[in-house]
Amino acid sequence: MTAPDLAGGVAVLDFGGQYAHLICRRIRSLGVYSELLPHGTKLEELERMKVAGVVLSGGPASVYAEGAPKADPALFQGKLPVLGICYGYQLMVKAHGGDVVRSESREYGRSNLKVIDGGGLFDGLEDRLICWMSHSDSATSIPPSMEVLAASEGSPYAAVRLVGARQYGVQFHPEVSHTERGHEVLSNFVFGVCGAAKRWSMEGFLRDSVGSLSKLEGRVLCAVSGGVDSSVTAALLNRAIADRLQCVFIDTGLLRKGEAANVGELLGRGLGVRVEFVDASDRFLKSLAGVSDPEQKRKITGRVFADVFEEFARTRGPFGYLAQGTLYPDVIESGRSAGPASVIKTHHNVGGLPPGLSMELVEPLRELYKDEVRELGKLLGLPKEVVERHPFPGPGLAVRVVGEVTGEKLRIAREASAIVEQVLDEEGIYPKVWQAFAFVGDDLLTGVLGDQRKLGHQVTVKIVESVDAMTADWSRVDPGALERISDRITNEVPGVVAVAYSISSKPPATIEPQ
Repeated sequence: MTAPDLAGGVAVLDFGGQYAHLICRRIRSLGVYSELLPHGTKLEELERMKVAGVVLSGGPASVYAEGAPKADPALFQGKLPVLGICYGYQLMVKAHGGDVVRSESREYGRSNLKVIDGGGLFDGLEDRLICWMSHSDSATSIPPSMEVLAASEGSPYAAVRLVGARQYGVQFHPEVSHTERGHEVLSNFVFGVCGAAKRWSMEGFLRDSVGSLSKLEGRVLCAVSGGVDSSVTAALLNRAIADRLQCVFIDTGLLRKGEAANVGELLGRGLGVRVEFVDASDRFLKSLAGVSDPEQKRKITGRVFADVFEEFARTRGPFGYLAQGTLYPDVIESGRSAGPASVIKTHHNVGGLPPGLSMELVEPLRELYKDEVRELGKLLGLPKEVVERHPFPGPGLAVRVVGEVTGEKLRIAREASAIVEQVLDEEGIYPKVWQAFAFVGDDLLTGVLGDQRKLGHQVTVKIVESVDAMTADWSRVDPGALERISDRITNEVPGVVAVAYSISSKPPATIEPQ
């Protein structure tokens, strides 16, 4: 699929930060097209694209390390508006003669920011803000060509400006939801500094996607799971190619309670999409037997998925394409982005797929985030229960069972998660949170059931709030709802004697336990 051109938009150069594509998402939410490009993209290429401005992303490297990714030095000459974030900020400081070194104490998490100069990036904002820091290196001095705009306790040069140019650097991350008024900081750069044009919308994406997909030749096999990503993919393809689309639902034995029935009702009868069901649960479970490592679980799941699709294609084909509901968080966490990103976890539909597939992959949502996909689903007319459904991992309950996947632990995770969703739905909380589920491991605790000692599992409940899955915070749900969840799980799920509640945010944790 062809992306819109960047004329009048903002390019984000990817230095491997986990938030790199999130910057694009935030800019696009302002109605301005933004695209992630390799960190080495030359100034002359950016000028040829007629971009309005450039953002240098964060990244895991140190700017002073041998082999660290670099930007084109010409970028810092002041011809184009530039915003450096974290690593990108440190590159800018170093390029102009400042010093960046390993900090004695890293600054990580929420930090108090004092705005010294309220113009430019901070135009119209308060003089004190909460911002999100995530760095081990710090600028210890800035050159005379730069002036300080803001400072924090751990970063005396938390925001800087190149004198006489439209170039800025911030040590904090305005793109993450944890940063107070970060959206406005980016808006001030995009519109106030760059003068970018509002040309991006999901209506336009829908129109262009249907046009692009309609040009596919031959039949398309689409994997559907009942989740919003695959449902939107199926609906989008159905609008573009109709009778040349065949959807297949694979029962892996690792699914949510009642998943197959939901898919048949919502897609088959609700949208008129052809869905065929394949029960491969024994095959998946046998392949996972004895496997505890989460990366291996993900790769095994991806391989078995591909094998089942290939066999289906051979017997029901020919199919020229395999369509998936891959989103960009899947891509970036699997280390498949435009820059040198670290692998956080291999998603079964990205790094888990083996080479040599007989079908060409079609991933129309690959550049989108979950909130964009939900918006697209509404435009396609998908029912509310599909659009608002919580995300579910491709490897399913295999990554909500810590350690080896066993029948008992699968049963516990499935039944406990269903209770979590039911209670939140009854309390009116379900549509207000990003994801809610339960996971289980191998540890056995001592409980008391019927006045007798009983060894059993502890279930951990996780409920998070997020916008795009790149960052997330634990939900401060009503204690009464948590009490109901705990009571029901310990009373209704055999083998469970205790329930815990996870209060870890992302980062440092990930949303799924594995």
